[in-house]
Amino acid sequence: MKNHLLRSTALLGSALLLSACASFRVSNEIPPPVREALGKAGMPDSALAAVVLPLDARDSGLRLQPQRPMSPASTMKLVTTIVALDKLGPNWRGRTELLADAAVQGDVLAGPLYLRGAADADLDWGALQAMLRKVREQGLRVIQGGLVVDRTLFRPARFDTGQPPFDEQPEFQYNVIPDALYLNGAMLDFHLQADGERVTARVGPGWSGLAVDASALGLNDKACKDWEDGWKIPRVSADGKTAILQGAFPKNCSQKPELNVHERQAVTAAAVRQLWRELGGEIAAGDVEGATPAGARVLAAHRSRPLTEVLRGMMKSSDNPLTRLIYLSVGAQAATPEETTFAAADRAVRSWFAEHGIATEGLVLENGSGLSRIERISPAQMAALLLAANDGKWLPELQQALPVAGYDGTMARRLKDSPAARRARLKTGTLRDAVALAGFVPDSQGRMWIVAAMVNGEKAAAKGRPVLDALIDWLARR
Repeated sequence: MKNHLLRSTALLGSALLLSACASFRVSNEIPPPVREALGKAGMPDSALAAVVLPLDARDSGLRLQPQRPMSPASTMKLVTTIVALDKLGPNWRGRTELLADAAVQGDVLAGPLYLRGAADADLDWGALQAMLRKVREQGLRVIQGGLVVDRTLFRPARFDTGQPPFDEQPEFQYNVIPDALYLNGAMLDFHLQADGERVTARVGPGWSGLAVDASALGLNDKACKDWEDGWKIPRVSADGKTAILQGAFPKNCSQKPELNVHERQAVTAAAVRQLWRELGGEIAAGDVEGATPAGARVLAAHRSRPLTEVLRGMMKSSDNPLTRLIYLSVGAQAATPEETTFAAADRAVRSWFAEHGIATEGLVLENGSGLSRIERISPAQMAALLLAANDGKWLPELQQALPVAGYDGTMARRLKDSPAARRARLKTGTLRDAVALAGFVPDSQGRMWIVAAMVNGEKAAAKGRPVLDALIDWLARR
């Protein structure tokens, strides 16, 4: 009797296993809810490419144009994040240093003060002030050689100069092109106030020498919430110290945007000089960009949070400049003396793909953030990337950084009424002609699936999100 029961149990287990395997055969058919969403959006089937596979049966699942290189928008941040976790390590920290190489006589430094940036994501005004205070507390008061700002960790040191703008709003935060001295994210606060006759403007912090000219900013009758409709790209004066506002601004409106307009070297010098003066110090004329001498001694330093903490904010808010900073940091670690940092980052990513057996045909990298017209990756490559991360050492660190469906980050308002809510962890991506989702989705039985799905086509941002949400909801209900 006992042997009979054992045989019956084994047969039942085999039958269930065979049934499960049969249900996970590879399908190339668009699921009905997804096809319906495509129809409502007026988009062809060819606009959607996806790989959907269960972790426990990886050769099965859904394949829709899996090898087609697609614009991934911000899901490309998964590439930067996963490679950075492996190459830099989860405890990696960016760093900022104040250094000197000249002799100190009494309270006088007979040379310049060096401010050296090394991809410190948390270098804000308070951190800069604390570093300068530490130097001042060492007894140093007079700096005879002026200020040297060292951005040479990346090559070239200034990627932001001479670059064509990505779109019509290069002054806004998402468009910042960082350098190694990521001081306050390259942003300043602008305070705009209009009555019925004119616009007044000021910049904060009120660093001495920095100004805003609003004389060319006219007035219009638009609603205050639509203030950007009449806005035009500001100009900056030849010395980089005055932002010249253009376009039109609503009457009787007040706004406080963060903008990247002033030349960042002028901002850095103004901030250091004012803070040092407020601490009772003196600094001679002369503000230049250059390299720190090899033998310079560190007077004060600041470190960013560990990479895992930086990634959480970066991924959940889809921060483009911060992603670029991490991507360049990967490149800086790998670079040879002959390479630009972007070339080294590209090589490091491709090397990582090769180490994990992932093909790179069709993969196009520009800045690792997805804010690009040319970056491309296929759903198959994205899914393989996620599989490698799932099997790697840093899966918990990756998952804690991903937005949670219907709960936080860029997924906070999506899939709230789906079984995926508070369970699926997905990176979003949105450009005008591309939307994407990629990450981890449990089905109704708790089985975990990897999803890499992209919609490319005209006005995909306006029409493609419901298609991707339908795919996730369909999977979560299985």
